[in-house]
Amino acid sequence: MYRSREWLFERIRRDRRLDPGVSGRALALRYKVSRNTVAEALRAPVPRRRKKPPPRVSVLEPVKGFIDAMLRADVVGPRKQRHTIERIVVRLAAEHDFELASYSTAREYVRKRRPAIVLEVTQGRRHLEGTVPQEKLPGEEAEVDFADVWLDLAGQRRKCVLFTLRLSYSGKAVHRVYATPSQEAFLEGHVEAFEVLGGVPVRHIRYDNLKPAVKQVCFGRSRKETSRWVSFRSWYGASAFYCTPGEEGAHEKGGVEQEGGRFRRKHLVPPPQVESLAELNERLAAIDMAEDARHVHGRPTSIGFDFEAERACLGPLPADGYDCGLDLTPTVHRNGRITVRQCYYSVPARFIGLQVRVKLLANELLIFEGRTVVARHPRLTRRYTYHDDLDHYLEILLVKPGAFAGAAALAQARAEGGFTRVHEAFWSAARTAHGEREGTRVLIEVLLLHRQLSAAAVVAGMETVMRIGSCSTDLVAIEARKAMEDLEGAATASREQSGDGGPGEHGEAGEGERGAGEGAKVISLHARPRLPVDNRPLPSVSKYDRLLKAAPATKSEEGTG
Repeated sequence: MYRSREWLFERIRRDRRLDPGVSGRALALRYKVSRNTVAEALRAPVPRRRKKPPPRVSVLEPVKGFIDAMLRADVVGPRKQRHTIERIVVRLAAEHDFELASYSTAREYVRKRRPAIVLEVTQGRRHLEGTVPQEKLPGEEAEVDFADVWLDLAGQRRKCVLFTLRLSYSGKAVHRVYATPSQEAFLEGHVEAFEVLGGVPVRHIRYDNLKPAVKQVCFGRSRKETSRWVSFRSWYGASAFYCTPGEEGAHEKGGVEQEGGRFRRKHLVPPPQVESLAELNERLAAIDMAEDARHVHGRPTSIGFDFEAERACLGPLPADGYDCGLDLTPTVHRNGRITVRQCYYSVPARFIGLQVRVKLLANELLIFEGRTVVARHPRLTRRYTYHDDLDHYLEILLVKPGAFAGAAALAQARAEGGFTRVHEAFWSAARTAHGEREGTRVLIEVLLLHRQLSAAAVVAGMETVMRIGSCSTDLVAIEARKAMEDLEGAATASREQSGDGGPGEHGEAGEGERGAGEGAKVISLHARPRLPVDNRPLPSVSKYDRLLKAAPATKSEEGTG
């Protein structure tokens, strides 16, 4: 077992102190050391430090000056034409007739010497690496950044961006996810954050040189900004501070850089599974509120506590909101699509050949007829992709039913779940009853019912009609309306039950309520009740027979004849 020399000295001195007559030879045998070590321990309680041996003279000692000269030349020379270890060894042998240095010996010397020479040459021309703590005042500064994030959106793995705006004083942050780091997402993120915070930082907001804001990076801090970004800042009275490009600039807004990564690791791992980005952003808003109780490292108070003191120092919001969408007027192509940012979106067929007004938002694309929204699509992020709505092509498909089976809109409706198994079964039954062409027309007529009735009611109507062995469009419309009434009655009953007193205070439930509570049976025309049998005799029509007999001719009529 290893024992230190300090422990050994303390034991020897203790034994001599307890037994003054013990000899040095006995102590040496007891601790298995030499008598010189015992004598040294008795002279001093602390062992002397061992002397380091003199450094061995390096084999490179005669040529160290030549190697240093090569390394100094590398500092001011071209970056891609610096001396390698092999080149140094070759030059020592060729120019100085020195062949004693091995590759490993030269490599070890250069590894230690090169950084020292760089410091010597650049002394006074470069800053020391390190950070300086900063003191932030309430309501003055904020930081903004985008971070990549992966999601399972509607069953598909997609790459989106996380927008983060963080107040520098309190650490209060607002997070939102968008499909792409576009200018619309950049502006909408600011609007969301300003609404949540209730104000605008009065001094400035720190940014990278993001394309939505910066058109060109000039010398120093000067930038050429995009026109929409300048108008947005003017609208909210916000000032921008642009960081230095590259890694050095990241340290100028380190708070939001760290916040984006921390939030992603804590709340977006594993990738969240959502049906839409709106659903995810609702979750993030709740998380942001819950994080007010979190403490930033090194602070005794919570984020929410510090933000309450900072809220009053923020600048006021404008009376009206800012329209972050981009207005476009594309022409509808012959295939019923428009092209926006090299992506394709379907439009109702009646607009083919016309210009339509489009509002491009961060996560959506809206198509207007006047002030009415006639189509709504999720924003696409990959070039040459498309998003079609089957309802937009129904008028064309009525004339060309043969194109229905291979329509891209049908494939997309199946993938998104809009064209259900009930639709497939009804289409199969209609083709069996009426043939391929007419059966497809029957299905298209049923799909047109979705414009007036809810999808659940139309599906219920198709199921009822198929149960009785029919595939009539009129019957589907009748049963769908009855299903719609039952659904509305059930909703009314549930609202009354959730109110004060429930339906029991107002007497018996109405007809809609009884249907919802008792599972009212849907009666089709084929299953309607028969009329009661009438045994009364048939009425006489003899009075009407006289009207059918010809009247006798008069004399004047005979004379003229």
